[in-house]
Amino acid sequence: MATLERSPSKASTILQRRNGKFLNTLSTGVFILSGLGVLFILGRELLDNPPLFIQQMLNGLQLGFIYALIALGYTMVYGIVKLINFAHGDVFMIGAFTSFYAISIMNLHSWPTRLFPGMAPGLSIILGTITVMLLSMVISGTLAVVIERFAYRPLRDKPRIAALITAIGVSFFLEYFGALPFTLTNNYITYPRPFEISVFSAGIVPTWIVIALWALFVISVGAYALLRILGRKGNIAAQIWSRHPLLQFGMMLGGFLAVVLTLTTLRIETDRGLWDLSVSNVMLVIMGASILLQVVLQYIVRQTQLGKAMRATAYDKPTSRLMGINVDGVITATFALGGALGGAAGVLYATAFKQVHHLMGIIPGLKAFVAAVLGGIGSIPGALVGSLIMGQAETLAASFISTPMRDAIAFSLLIIVLLFRPQGLFGEPPGEKV
Repeated sequence: MATLERSPSKASTILQRRNGKFLNTLSTGVFILSGLGVLFILGRELLDNPPLFIQQMLNGLQLGFIYALIALGYTMVYGIVKLINFAHGDVFMIGAFTSFYAISIMNLHSWPTRLFPGMAPGLSIILGTITVMLLSMVISGTLAVVIERFAYRPLRDKPRIAALITAIGVSFFLEYFGALPFTLTNNYITYPRPFEISVFSAGIVPTWIVIALWALFVISVGAYALLRILGRKGNIAAQIWSRHPLLQFGMMLGGFLAVVLTLTTLRIETDRGLWDLSVSNVMLVIMGASILLQVVLQYIVRQTQLGKAMRATAYDKPTSRLMGINVDGVITATFALGGALGGAAGVLYATAFKQVHHLMGIIPGLKAFVAAVLGGIGSIPGALVGSLIMGQAETLAASFISTPMRDAIAFSLLIIVLLFRPQGLFGEPPGEKV
């Protein structure tokens, strides 16, 4: 009798094992325990040495904003043509090399001083750096268009795996063609920054700048909240203005820079040591440029005819063609925008880490792809949030757990998110057909 009572449970266990439920539950438990262990270590480090922990978080912001620009290229292309463009990381590499040659050979960063010797040094540096970044964006965007035209477009109506394999092939081609002596180089090259690095800490940043940034943030958030309230009451103009890029720029730029500069202006003495954080002008440039480019992209997608065509194409290509939309042109423009953002990211990455080589796009490209999936691939805000999470995970893991394990911990985030929310943090679950 006892045997008959136990047999259903045995049969149920065997069935669960056959269906994979037991192994799925076991693997999920392992990842949860590993994640809790990582959180315990990071929490202990935060309590033991708060200044060092917050300093590493600031460094993680720098990396996260670079990943955000790369991830936007992945998420835009996937949203339109459902293609993971694995060559995007190498477009990022070409952008870095373009800026390297523009600075080291053409001296493009110093053209304002050569044309106008009396120009203020600060203004000359700003104009020169913007020119170098724009050139890299143009070259990278053009390269992305060429790749789309000759490698992806002929395979658009073929099975999706064909385009995916082609993307991997294009990636390898760019990497090892760039290693040839007559193209780029296979050596690690020191990158000449277009401006000298400066470090800001307590007593260096003027108080009025911090106050102005907080005021910009508060005014932008207040205006946004007011417009949202009016929009819910049926005010169409308020609904339109609540999506204005200037409000987004004010909230993002004011919020991030206000927090960062406030932390760096603090100088607190405790029994464990001196609280003295610092931030470089490179980090501030990366944050400002990344936020500006993302706001411009949001404006293009939401406020322009091209953006409307992109959204329509992403939703339904055949119907978009019937409505008179040039779908091929929209896809080309999407690749151009994504490539341009990747080129800008290449300039910022090389400026931060001061080194370029022909394989530099592999790991940042993969991590930006993971960040896009983490935030919800196809979602522009999700790409930003996922990238910031990825930058923090990598930096904190390298600082407080293990430098060789930082990539493993960062990529484990993808597995954990896919286990519990496969569509990503900001992604929408797939609809069920009835």
